[in-house]
Amino acid sequence: MDRKQMCIANVKYKKPTADDSKRAKNLLRYLTYRDGRDDYVKQVSGVERWVDRGLGSSVSEIARTCDDFRSDHVLAFTLVFNPNPSLVAMIPHDDREQFVKELTDSTLDDFFEARDIDTGVEFSYVLHHRHTDDPQAPGQHDPHTHVILPGTIWDEEVGERSDLFFSQNKKVNHIDMLHRATEQNMEHLMERYVGPDWEQRVDALFELREQQADVTRSEAHDHHLADGQAIPFWCGVRQVDEENCAIGYYMPFIAEEGDVPDIQFRPIATGLQTDYARTLSTKLGSMMQAEDFGEADPLFVYVETVRMLLEDEREDIAPLLENTPSVTPDFDL
Repeated sequence: MDRKQMCIANVKYKKPTADDSKRAKNLLRYLTYRDGRDDYVKQVSGVERWVDRGLGSSVSEIARTCDDFRSDHVLAFTLVFNPNPSLVAMIPHDDREQFVKELTDSTLDDFFEARDIDTGVEFSYVLHHRHTDDPQAPGQHDPHTHVILPGTIWDEEVGERSDLFFSQNKKVNHIDMLHRATEQNMEHLMERYVGPDWEQRVDALFELREQQADVTRSEAHDHHLADGQAIPFWCGVRQVDEENCAIGYYMPFIAEEGDVPDIQFRPIATGLQTDYARTLSTKLGSMMQAEDFGEADPLFVYVETVRMLLEDEREDIAPLLENTPSVTPDFDL
């Protein structure tokens, strides 16, 4: 697989101004009490949210240390380590938290060692357990860490703290170094947690998704009627992970105004066996092409038919009745 797809590692910073100091404290509170925009985390007495690697274990302590260790230009750096949810799905659920924590610790250790910073860099991080909002695969487990680094590090040679910086130029690119360290540690941990064949398995998963999307190369099964336009759609499936498949439809979507339409998948229900989902979507696709639904929108007919059939035949599937967005607002073509 493409190494750049294995894990996102982003770096930002806060300036040592009054406004940014206030924003930094608000960010720390947000990271402590939320797993995402809409997920409040109940605090448990005696259980710390932050993993302390020298910067602190609470909002007040981390904020105070960052203020003490700030440089003239940087109050604190913020990093995010976010493994690909498709890879996370291959890891046993009970091992995922430890996986992401090990990834964070080992990547930072290797990154600073590669930069010849051998005096250690203080940091703290918090683990979040959100779920994906990707419209093609909503609800996947998406654990990730938010890391706080100070604006300075201890310099043994001069006997005082010196500026911590992230250069990005022709001579040295610390962002590239961080990404390489992240990719190397992802490879090592995937092999240890999943097995030596993890890459072949994930390649097979991505290849299967491409094969499933080939349905869009054939004639559309029918058209969705929106704002006077007839928008083609294809009944189909998309593999969520190695065990679970989703049934839904493919249709052109525009992410932002002015973009070229991009055919994407939208699930109706997930948690299905691949063969079952494929057989059902194929039969319904043939039905859509053969039937005339009069004034009814064919897409709504397809969606409701899938839901009714699954409710009647399978009680163990996970219909996306609440999580799937309303159909019409999404088709801004």
